[in-house]
Amino acid sequence: MNNEFTIFSGTANPALAQSIAHELGTRVGNCVVDRYPDGEVAVQLLESVRRKEVFLMQPTSPPTNDHLIELLALADACRRSGAARITAIVPFFGYGRADRRHGRREPIMARMVADLLEVVGIDHVVTVDPHTAQIEGFFHAPVDSLTAVPTLCRALRGRLPLGIVIVAPDAGRVEMVSRYAQCLGAPVAVLHKRRVSGAETAVTHMAGEVSGRPCLIVDDMISTGGTVAESIRALLVAGARPEFIVAATHGLLVEDARGKLSHPAVREVLVADSVDVRERDWPQLRMISIAPLVAAALERLVADGSLGELYLKVPRQTAPHREDEK
Repeated sequence: MNNEFTIFSGTANPALAQSIAHELGTRVGNCVVDRYPDGEVAVQLLESVRRKEVFLMQPTSPPTNDHLIELLALADACRRSGAARITAIVPFFGYGRADRRHGRREPIMARMVADLLEVVGIDHVVTVDPHTAQIEGFFHAPVDSLTAVPTLCRALRGRLPLGIVIVAPDAGRVEMVSRYAQCLGAPVAVLHKRRVSGAETAVTHMAGEVSGRPCLIVDDMISTGGTVAESIRALLVAGARPEFIVAATHGLLVEDARGKLSHPAVREVLVADSVDVRERDWPQLRMISIAPLVAAALERLVADGSLGELYLKVPRQTAPHREDEK
């Protein structure tokens, strides 16, 4: 890659930014992100970005509003400093679930965030496994969505028990589960749920056969862990073998997520490092880096301005890899 680009990071996930820079053979740019005693954000770039390509690496993970404001402030600083093009690398897109109105007097927060990002001068957005694909339609600027599914599938191969079923915890995750099934060569089951509250769901019925079989529960994110916990209960009632692996791209793990997922039947919880996971002493938790995925995307963007075949590409696996075959 040429030297006419700079990577800056906010405070949301500096470790991922460092890993991406290492993959590219460069370093993270120098900047200061600070807060005044009253909570206001202060940002200062400590190196020139004039006529340079700038990548801002910042997931808008919890605390979502703080990290979003940091991203907006960094983008505004780069625009006012004469950057040639500003690309926001947002591995986790906060407010992605608020993509529609559920009542007449509600905002569409995902659209509002998209407007804010464009107003401060962001020219391009790259995200990873957004909650809904329609978020792209909220932007006038180009949006590219990478997927961590192949990365997570590579980490799962050789660790899956014989006869595993890949489970979607709700109908909205069927497309993602289909990608896992394509990669791992396993059958699919789908749970149908209704949301009781912002943190609680209830499974109403299931499509697919899980009786006597272990399950891989797949989601785009784990927030409070309520959806996964309810899925485990429903699968056990349906006769599934008490042997579960949970895989998700974004491990937010807020509130009592660890407690909800510390079920004796859960063998492993696999998440990407798209957000900074604080749970370091959890034996069942395994983190997989998406730094190579994002670095390859940046390399392609610098080279020709397009992600091309990196865009949501999932390799096909004709047969599952199982522990019994090792």
